[in-house]
Amino acid sequence: MRTSVFVGISLDGFIARSNGAFDFLSGAEGEPHGYDEFFATVDAIVMGRNTYETVLPFPKWPYGEKPVFVLSTRPLPPAPDGAVVEHMEAAPAEVLSRLAARGLDHIYVDGGITIQRFLRAGLIHRLTITRVPVLIGTGIPLFGPVDADIHVGHIATRHLAGGAVQSEYAIDLLRSGSGV
Repeated sequence: MRTSVFVGISLDGFIARSNGAFDFLSGAEGEPHGYDEFFATVDAIVMGRNTYETVLPFPKWPYGEKPVFVLSTRPLPPAPDGAVVEHMEAAPAEVLSRLAARGLDHIYVDGGITIQRFLRAGLIHRLTITRVPVLIGTGIPLFGPVDADIHVGHIATRHLAGGAVQSEYAIDLLRSGSGV
């Protein structure tokens, strides 16, 4: 099973403001940045409850009919019509085991805490990070504390027309000590 992260961040490393807003990412909208191509390759999305509650009020459900697995210890608010949403309460390795048993192959991991938990468990394979040219000073960081170094290999970097810079990395699971 493959797991990938595709995320936008401020230049100072935040995926959202402290209140969960990500309005500062709007500078990267309106130009091709590879998300649609990436999204076409994934079988399902795994996200945390905070991310789920952030996207719920969007005018259009952003994931279409792809299954979305929301990690939470509490019941979830109802999903929008047409959305395929399932509540899960499990550690990252167990989540992936359950999804693999369903025949899913490529998982998009989204949301700050969820990404951090999967990284610490050695269960992220690829990171695509689009840095937008704005400093917001404080917010929800993409990366948090780790128990050991996580080694990454640079795949590519490209400059987007609006000034954003997108870099793709492969996690070196053997060097990072997980061996997964």
